[in-house]
Amino acid sequence: MNRSRRIDAVVPAAVLALVVLGEIVTGREQVVLGLSVMAPLMAATSLGRRATIAYGSAAFVVATLLGLYSQQYTGDAVVAQSIRLIAVVLAGVIAVGACDLRLRHELQAARLSAEAAATRAVVRTGETLQRALLGAPPEVPGMETAARYLPGDQGAQVGGDWYDAFPLPDGRIMLVIGDVAGHDAPAAATMAQTRGMVRALARSGHSSPAALLTTLDEVLAGLGLDTLVTVTVATVDVRGAVAPLCWSNAGHLPPVLVRADGTAGLLERTPERLLGAGTAEASRTEHHVELQRGDSVLFYTDGLVERRGMTLDDGTAWLVRALSRIGQEPLDRVCDGLLGALGSRGDDDIALLAVRLPR
Repeated sequence: MNRSRRIDAVVPAAVLALVVLGEIVTGREQVVLGLSVMAPLMAATSLGRRATIAYGSAAFVVATLLGLYSQQYTGDAVVAQSIRLIAVVLAGVIAVGACDLRLRHELQAARLSAEAAATRAVVRTGETLQRALLGAPPEVPGMETAARYLPGDQGAQVGGDWYDAFPLPDGRIMLVIGDVAGHDAPAAATMAQTRGMVRALARSGHSSPAALLTTLDEVLAGLGLDTLVTVTVATVDVRGAVAPLCWSNAGHLPPVLVRADGTAGLLERTPERLLGAGTAEASRTEHHVELQRGDSVLFYTDGLVERRGMTLDDGTAWLVRALSRIGQEPLDRVCDGLLGALGSRGDDDIALLAVRLPR
């Protein structure tokens, strides 16, 4: 028992001792024995049920004995003394009830604290797992890069959003942004599988974005995965004065191109089917644009632009306006500025990949 607990246990006993001493010192005509009710009430605030009952019983015994000492059981005084004893008994009952209520509240608080600690542990584990699956922030030769992942405001803290950037054997750079439906461990597992397959296919010769997505369709169908996946795959060749950007979009949101002069616009084209949706017979298409020195491209997932009270069109329009203002800042500031402008986490995860062709 620590010092604080020992003090809590002794204080009610000290109160009873002071009541006895006060009755003796003040004389028989000065009745202070009613103050004995303080002992069980004080016990109820810090001690257990048994201790509170014990002090309630002790208070009744002390009040009874002091009544005998003060000759309170004779004549007219017996009625007043009986009322005092009843009050001491009622105080003891109230003290026991208050003690029970306090102990229930403490038990509930301890349970909630344990649950909160367990939830925090799950959140930390989930975030660690998600970041491990995503790997280190991508760095590629010849381009400035920045990436962010922000889990949504849901318990699992794992999901299907991912980004990637890596060099290809022929010297080009592949850029990827994707989103597996769901916010749970299965979605994270599918994301890890899909991310790994994109890298494997790219390094095995499927370096055309459209061809890679077509092959990925076939692989996912062969695995029997029934989860919907959106993804944009792009390649960029940074070895010249201008950098040709080629991309293919499988149901994902369009990237945003920010020119060196600060103008921003969506790289919007006719939407194509999601991975795993429908048949793979229809061929996928590729789109092309040339990047000049100082141009930037932002790839993102829908958590950035789908918010409560905001339509998807409103969200993408906001994004273009924001990038028109801050798109020329260092890429880390761009990513942090966009996330900071949201104010709080939304329901969905957010993944960002920003790249820039150095001047």
